[in-house]
Amino acid sequence: MKKDRFNKDVDTLFEAILQLKDTDECRAFFKDLCTYQELNAMAQRMHVAMMLYTHHVFTDIVAETGASTATISRVNRTIKDGEDGYQIVFERMGIHKDE
Repeated sequence: MKKDRFNKDVDTLFEAILQLKDTDECRAFFKDLCTYQELNAMAQRMHVAMMLYTHHVFTDIVAETGASTATISRVNRTIKDGEDGYQIVFERMGIHKDE
């Protein structure tokens, strides 16, 4: 897929997500959009990110989420060097680093 098409398609996806009004609508949309494995992988990364953000150690994260250390490291890099997307969402969800 060409980069311009990719960017336009990604923007369309994000616009569609912004139309969803509640958890039930999100669940329905993402169940239609994603395979079980894709949805599970995203949910696992979110769980890992929440645990990292609230200062849990890798061994606890592996035990609780079942995520590989490679996944945990990748999410950790994203939290530190990414676009601050996790931080925006966590703050709006009322999840704070000092918990």
